[in-house]
Amino acid sequence: MKCDKQNMLLYAVTDRAWVGKQTLYEQVESALKGGVTCVQLREKELDDEAFLKEAVEIHALCQRYGVPFFVNDNVDIAIRCHAEGVHVGQEDMAAAQVRARVGEGMMIGVSVHSVEEAREAVKHGADCLGVGAAFATHTKTDVDVLPHETLKAICDAVDIPVVAIGGIHKENILQLKGTGVDGVALVSAIFAADDIETECKELKALSEQII
Repeated sequence: MKCDKQNMLLYAVTDRAWVGKQTLYEQVESALKGGVTCVQLREKELDDEAFLKEAVEIHALCQRYGVPFFVNDNVDIAIRCHAEGVHVGQEDMAAAQVRARVGEGMMIGVSVHSVEEAREAVKHGADCLGVGAAFATHTKTDVDVLPHETLKAICDAVDIPVVAIGGIHKENILQLKGTGVDGVALVSAIFAADDIETECKELKALSEQII
């Protein structure tokens, strides 16, 4: 399945660290109302049964809004909930192995940190790339910040959509202008917001200025 770069503009990656006033489902719906163009479900703690139930529910929600739904890391869950995509990191299953599992009908996103990794991911069947960390981030403390020159070099080296991720928020998003990215993937900038819908509307307007 080809990845439409327009769907990568404002890419929401869930994190239940900020579940409280709203359930994760409600948070995702608020983000969709605010205009996010893609949703990735990331769960590190749930068992497979609970993860699958949640994935099915949130996938159905995304379908109502016409937004592609990705599952982070877990290829089995992505297959079982009929997600549009699955996203894997460098330490996870290689893109070629993922493609062998999911067939041609599912998009594969891969996290990369260099031109070499980007080209390798494309060669093995990646449909889109997540590149970072664009800025210092509290979500992943073991990730180095990538120079924006490297981000631009990766965008120049591949012909599939590239999304910047890591530490991006309203105050620094415009610094990504000129790098060639097709969008931004956000975690806390969306899900830690008091008013997720309003925040997403503002983030989307800013995202449109950088591409």
